[in-house]
Formats: sequence, C-alpha cells, structure tokens
Amino acid sequence: MTRFKKKVQSLLTAEAKLLHDLGLKPNHISGAGILLAFLAGCTYWVGRDNSISLILAPMLLLISGLFDALDGVIARTYGETTAFGGFLDSLLDRYADSFVFVGIIVSGIVNIHWGLAALVGSLIVSYVRARAEATGVKLEAIGLAERAERIIIITLASFFSFFWIEAFNWGLIILAVLTNLTVLHRTFYFYREVKQRC
Repeated sequence: MTRFKKKVQSLLTAEAKLLHDLGLKPNHISGAGILLAFLAGCTYWVGRDNSISLILAPMLLLISGLFDALDGVIARTYGETTAFGGFLDSLLDRYADSFVFVGIIVSGIVNIHWGLAALVGSLIVSYVRARAEATGVKLEAIGLAERAERIIIITLASFFSFFWIEAFNWGLIILAVLTNLTVLHRTFYFYREVKQRC
C-alpha cells in the first residue's frame, strides 16, 4: 500500500500546484484535513439516527485523507518541508484518527470494546513507527494497517453498513486485530534491526 500511496502522491502534482498558486501552504492544507476529519467524526456520531451519515462520513474521511496526502506533495514539490511541519502533520494525523474513532464509538453503531481496541491499536501503530524512526530504524511499509489501510477499511465498512449495519462492527473487529498485529510485527522487526547493530 505504501508504493500505491507514493504513486497517488505523484499523481496529485497538478492539484498541489493549483492549491499552491492559490497561496495555500502545507499547514493550511493540514488544517483543512483535520477539520474534515473532525466533521467526519461528528457525522459518524449522528449516524445511529441517520443512515445517510454512513455515506457522508466516509466521504469526508476520504477527502481528509486526500488533503493529508496533498500537504506533503506541496511541501516536497515547493521546498517547504520543515521539521515543525512534519511534526505538526504527524500530530494532526493522530487527532484526525481519534476524532473519527471516537465519533464511531460514541455513535453506538459498533461494540465499544472492539472500537476502543481499534482506536488504541491505531494510535500505537503510529507511536511505534515514530519511536523506532527516532533511533534510525525505518518502519514505513512494515505491517498491514498503516493509516491509508485504516481509512480504506473504515470507508468500506461504512458503505457496507448502509445496507447491513453489522458490517461496521466487523470492520472495527478487523481493524482492532490488524492494528495490534501491526504493532507486534513492527516491534519484532525493530528488535531484529537493533539486534543486528549490536
């Protein structure tokens, strides 16, 4: 999925140019992305009373994910990458994930235990990568549940749940399992890499 993500990012050059020509900076795009994720979370929250929300929320989530890709493309294309920008992007991604998962959990659409397990797993996947890369061990593309995969699973579960509400619960169960397996995979990978350096 990481290779596919990079291919998509290379296809977003024209959109990045348009946004850059409008005077938008990567941090502006990141801000728009977090706002859309917040709106997606709120839309999921009211989804229990309005099935249309189960179509609107994943659309907002997908656009948020698109903005998350675009801010990086703009930064790299126009030489606007900064240490703080990378830090802020990663921080906002965690808030975006939290907004969406909390919205889903409090909506009552899914089992709260599986929802919490998926939320915790998602946050720890990102933490493990950040912690490992701080020591020089790259973890990109290690594991099955990076952010792009999580967005796709939530989106598919949302669309299927429009016809069969239990699909959402199964989507969260899959996420809970995959995210925590990814944490284990990354932990063992990091252990092997560090062991080889000794």
